Amino acid sequence: MVVSKTALFDEALQKKANLFKALAHPARLQILQFLSETKTCISGDISEELPLSRTTVNQHLKELKDAGLICGHFEGVKMNYCLDGEKVNEMKNLLKSFLDEIQLPADFTCK
Repeated sequence: MVVSKTALFDEALQKKANLFKALAHPARLQILQFLSETKTCISGDISEELPLSRTTVNQHLKELKDAGLICGHFEGVKMNYCLDGEKVNEMKNLLKSFLDEIQLPADFTCK
């Protein structure tokens, strides 16, 4: 039986890595910023807001949906996209606590 190398790490680290992975592309960051700035759900083609093809944007939307950071549901024939505020806040708290755990001394320098 083949075991994924990520399975060698504890569940909390795997959860953080999956969420952080969703942020690992500028298109996904721009989608999150766009949805945040509009302060509402977006109906229709969000690819008009990005310098990428519709297919590529849909792949990035899928990654964000899989991470739980956005929701998508059909309204008629159009897809409605919204930020999942609870999951975004969870991610913010996870990122903050992770960075707090790895703080370095003030005088630390890499040589």
